[in-house]
Amino acid sequence: MSVKHIWFWTVLTFLFLFFLLTNSESENVRKALVTFMHKLEPPDQNFIWGWNLTSDPCTHNWHGVTCSANNQYIKSIVLEELNLTGVLDATSLCISTSLQFVSLNNNNLHGFISEDIRNCKFLTHLLLSGNKFSGSLPVSIPRLRNMKRLHVSDNHFTGDLPNMVNVTSLISFLAQNNYFTGQIPDFDFSNFEAFNVSNNDLRGPVPDVRGRFGADSFYGNPNLCGKPISNSSCPPPSPPPPSIVKKEKIINQFLDDLPIYSGYIVIGLILLIFLIYKLLIKCMTKDKEKGLDHVEKKDISQDTSVVVGGGEKLSEILNSNGSKNWFTGLGMRSEYSMTSMESGVTTSGLVLLSSRKLRGLQFEDLLSAPAELIRRGKHGSLYKVMLDNGVLLAVKRIKDWGISKHDFERRINLIAQVKHPLVMSPVAYYCSQQEKLLAYEYLPNGSLFMLLYAGSQSGHSLDWRSRLDVATKIADALAYLHEELSESGISHGNLKSSNILFDKNMNPQISEYGLMVSHIKSIKNRNMSSATFRADIYAFGVILLELLTGKVVKNDGLDLVKWVNSVISEEWTAEVFDRYLITQGASEERMVNLLQVALKCTNPSPNDKLTMRQVALITNALKDEDDKSISFDTSRV
Repeated sequence: MSVKHIWFWTVLTFLFLFFLLTNSESENVRKALVTFMHKLEPPDQNFIWGWNLTSDPCTHNWHGVTCSANNQYIKSIVLEELNLTGVLDATSLCISTSLQFVSLNNNNLHGFISEDIRNCKFLTHLLLSGNKFSGSLPVSIPRLRNMKRLHVSDNHFTGDLPNMVNVTSLISFLAQNNYFTGQIPDFDFSNFEAFNVSNNDLRGPVPDVRGRFGADSFYGNPNLCGKPISNSSCPPPSPPPPSIVKKEKIINQFLDDLPIYSGYIVIGLILLIFLIYKLLIKCMTKDKEKGLDHVEKKDISQDTSVVVGGGEKLSEILNSNGSKNWFTGLGMRSEYSMTSMESGVTTSGLVLLSSRKLRGLQFEDLLSAPAELIRRGKHGSLYKVMLDNGVLLAVKRIKDWGISKHDFERRINLIAQVKHPLVMSPVAYYCSQQEKLLAYEYLPNGSLFMLLYAGSQSGHSLDWRSRLDVATKIADALAYLHEELSESGISHGNLKSSNILFDKNMNPQISEYGLMVSHIKSIKNRNMSSATFRADIYAFGVILLELLTGKVVKNDGLDLVKWVNSVISEEWTAEVFDRYLITQGASEERMVNLLQVALKCTNPSPNDKLTMRQVALITNALKDEDDKSISFDTSRV
């Protein structure tokens, strides 16, 4: 046999063996993933969404599986809200070593997480929230150096938090509502977009979060201390105990020197006793004065109830920020009595609208609850209030509402009756001739304004899909409210990015709908009422421009609409868009389409303006087109 023939057969044998080996590896991954699915225990074991040994996870579109561009390996597995009741078999899962994204959120999975999770070396997202997992998190998790988002909230995990201080890629860690103990590791918070360890059993000092997260990220851990929580002071660390020899030396030295310094000690003790006596006299005098002051004022702000966490009560803050005694004359208990919309009884007390969490709440409970000022604006002040049961409320104190008590109650009840999942409805209100308070559920994840502004400052911003999703959801919700409240003439009146808040699932929520006084007086005038709705559409257009440009409307003289129009008039349309979106590969065509919607909304000509329903239909069509494009790209992957 010639050398050429030998070489030919050698190459052929090598290729054959290579084919067998690669095919065998693919077979092993498929078997492992089918085992992984069976152990998740889907509701119907006979129907497991295409996961079987006779099909390929990439080419046969296994449910929840996304593959690479050439269908060579699996990139992500997303199996959310499927009522899975089994366990997470990390050993089988991580046979597919190329996995980058795993999400099993909101199922009923239980058991421990195996240390074999370390074999998913390229994992960037591990999302396990909303299950019944227990035990400690694997000690090998910090070895996943590519991890960006680790979400394990709403489970039954115990033990210490993973020490991921060396995982520099981590930008989101959610571990609230578990049973974690120990101290909080010193994460690199400068890169974080989200962090929450509330409602655990953590202890010790809170690390320096660099001002990026508030007390809401740490609530429900009574043994934590330090900023930003209310229990801000931590006890100093205990000094190391001196040795017995050192102790004896100090004692002996003291005894030797005692005769020399005894005279000074006696004089010091006499002075100390004299100072203590003077302080006691002074304190007793002050207590008497306070007692007399309390009897004379009879003010709610002098309520003797204990304030949780030592902060100021709401009544004290309100008195310090408004007319000193606006509660004077409300001393009768009936003034604080609970009322409900359903009862048909109208008093001047607190009116509860629809929240079960507030059942039994009385006005005096709200006033005596610890509170802090969030912001003070042209139309009133906003306070964060924590009730005795741990419920957090955002309480709006409204200024200069020149309407009667009857008109106020009618308006608020109308707004509260129009329910939409993306609109914050008031949960309670108080109304007298002098003062008006509105209470909402407190949302801890900030506003769209802060996300855009913080992102522009830090370089970590919302991606294109998130921005388009926010635009679509807000358009839908606003269109619904315009249609439901058109006859009443109640528009938002003050729509802006700082009034778009985010709930615990990062869904946008329209806040403070209908709280503009100047629009209330024009309800009966059809033309004026129509103008208020057009103002909402204009404001929504400005929000679209903020989403597209990454610039936020602040009190710094920037007229965003004017700036965008000037750039477009110079035929530099691409210069309008946020550079972050461009670098992330967002479709310029779809950004231009959304820009056209924004320009239509902000067009000063009333004849050319769209209705909010038309705006919602267009933004939904753009999102559908974007989703189809991503699905197409994924199918090619």
